[in-house]
Amino acid sequence: MNTIVARDLSWLQFNERVLQEAQDELNPLIERLRFLGIYSSNMDEFFRVRYASIKRLSQISNKAEKRLGGYTPTELLGLISAKVMEMMTLSQKINDQLMQELETQDIAFVDETNLTMGQQDFVRKFFVEKVSPAVFTLILRDKEDVPELRDKSIYLAIKFTRKDAPEEPQYSLIEVPSDLVGRFVELPRYGRQYMMYLEDLIRFNLNYIFFIFDFDSIEAHTVKITRDAELDLDDDVSKGFLEKMEKSIQNRRVGDPVRFVYDKEIPKDVLQFLIDRLDLDSYDSLIPGGRHHNKKDYIKFPNIGDRKLQFEELTPMNHPDLDMDRSILNVINQKDVLLFLPYHSFSYLIRMLREAAIDPDVTSIQITLYRLANKSRIISALTNAAKNGKQVTVLIELRARFDEEANIKWTQELQTEGVQVIFGVPGLKVHSKIFLITRQEGNKLVKYASIGTGNFNESTAKLYTDYHLLTSRKEITREVEKVFRFLQKNYQIHKFKHLVVSPHYTRKYFIKLIENEIEFAKKGVEAAISLKLNSLNDIKLIEKLYEASSYGVKIKLIIRGICSLVPGVKGLSENIEAISILDRFLEHSRIMYFANGGDAKYFISSADWMPRNLDYRVEVGVPIYDERIKRQLRDHFDVLWKDNVKSRWHNAERSNEYRVIKGPHIRSQYALHEYAKKQLKRGK
Repeated sequence: MNTIVARDLSWLQFNERVLQEAQDELNPLIERLRFLGIYSSNMDEFFRVRYASIKRLSQISNKAEKRLGGYTPTELLGLISAKVMEMMTLSQKINDQLMQELETQDIAFVDETNLTMGQQDFVRKFFVEKVSPAVFTLILRDKEDVPELRDKSIYLAIKFTRKDAPEEPQYSLIEVPSDLVGRFVELPRYGRQYMMYLEDLIRFNLNYIFFIFDFDSIEAHTVKITRDAELDLDDDVSKGFLEKMEKSIQNRRVGDPVRFVYDKEIPKDVLQFLIDRLDLDSYDSLIPGGRHHNKKDYIKFPNIGDRKLQFEELTPMNHPDLDMDRSILNVINQKDVLLFLPYHSFSYLIRMLREAAIDPDVTSIQITLYRLANKSRIISALTNAAKNGKQVTVLIELRARFDEEANIKWTQELQTEGVQVIFGVPGLKVHSKIFLITRQEGNKLVKYASIGTGNFNESTAKLYTDYHLLTSRKEITREVEKVFRFLQKNYQIHKFKHLVVSPHYTRKYFIKLIENEIEFAKKGVEAAISLKLNSLNDIKLIEKLYEASSYGVKIKLIIRGICSLVPGVKGLSENIEAISILDRFLEHSRIMYFANGGDAKYFISSADWMPRNLDYRVEVGVPIYDERIKRQLRDHFDVLWKDNVKSRWHNAERSNEYRVIKGPHIRSQYALHEYAKKQLKRGK
């Protein structure tokens, strides 16, 4: 048995769990559609990043077995393609089932072939007024290359012929303007709510687009291309980093194709024409699909029909230690506070920065930013602080994948407002989630810090579970300040006694803690490790966990995504249990617990246990010293571990088997919302 699961096969297993959520009737119907959209979006990113990387490896060398879980790049590409085809068949089956279930709720999709006369009039008018100005049509000549196609778009591949010359078809491509118009068109209600895909609406109006051509028949089939999304930064020393990033993002738009999805009903000559003109080779994944692609658009499926078709609202709780009419800085001066999103409101972080922005005694604010909301109130608070004379320093990570353009925009806006913007460490991404406020209090400077597991992003804060520790402990804030010094002068390597910082210390630190548990186990003292992570695939840490298991250390793992460790193997990992939890919120918080002979150690961190987080990123983990917060983390982990509704086993078979535990049903995310509610009542 292979004791390390290949990262990419484990990731596909994770995305299969997302598909399970689209099937799960415990989820409301429209939310199941949105899970199907998440699955599709995940798959797009997988091909743009991981599949593209393995493809490049296979073209260079086939000797990377150790890095790829025991497979050569070519072998792994084959396994991935087979699994993707299996999942695509399942996703289409789920899609068809969901369409049938929508009809039972009086929501029906129609296409260009079955419109009533009234609907035809509406569709023509809608096309003329809203779609036609946005339609981009390419006429393809036989001897000319197809222009570069955008990998976030779907296209209609058009074929039109004349009866007197059927052997001379004309080809065209239409980019479906989903971003400008919206993918789903709501037609007038006639007893029920009718919906139409935008591409089907365009199909109905093809005669109006191509009326100048003399043709007898016309047909259209959807196609979609996915491109390599790796950023290649040139090494021209005369260019600034910002300029290099902007150029690299432009180049990404014409990256090499890695996947081509097409309607399986497309005529063979049209398909071959496109394959030839797009220069697709044997390494590219050619995938026959259904009539509609880009199911990622289901994420934005409109809220229509009965309210029961969507998740019930879980309102964020106020934090028992924080009030609207009380200074957050004054509270943190007295005790540590743990925010648990989305069960607590993200607004506390914004309020803390806004308070600092107008406090005359605050002298400076330093913050790291990775991903931001489209309309960021964090940026607003920082620019407000700069206008009030505070020294504001922002580390903004320009290489946050797929957010590069947005971060360049924020950089330029911040610089315009007088904020000092820095770009971090060459060769490293800055993935830490920290900010530091310095305040003059009498004759001393007092520092206030936030160290978290998730981005300072008010949009994702409603959907991701994350922690943010707010503290004024000197031992912590002094070391947060060291991190910012490293980010500005990265030739200086600092030592840390409290914070767990990548890239220099994280792996060594946790290996030492695992070894510590092994020593307790050898002495007959109860030894235990509990970890909650997004992903676990670092070989050295996995091997150390295997070693701990062999000495009797009891290990519980909650790993949402990639898990390259194989639990339950006799003589190797029989003392390790590992589960994954998927539900309405994305489990993004990271907790590390070590029994430590009765003096338990707890940590939260921005880092997963992956080589990229440990070796190639600036990450910050923080120990929890407050006993109240330790108990909260223990309670949170225990609730998650008892989940018998949305938890699945990680196992050698990669079967995504639901976990069966006798007793009352515990859906952990709902239970944690109740926990936060009770915590608020106790606080009052």
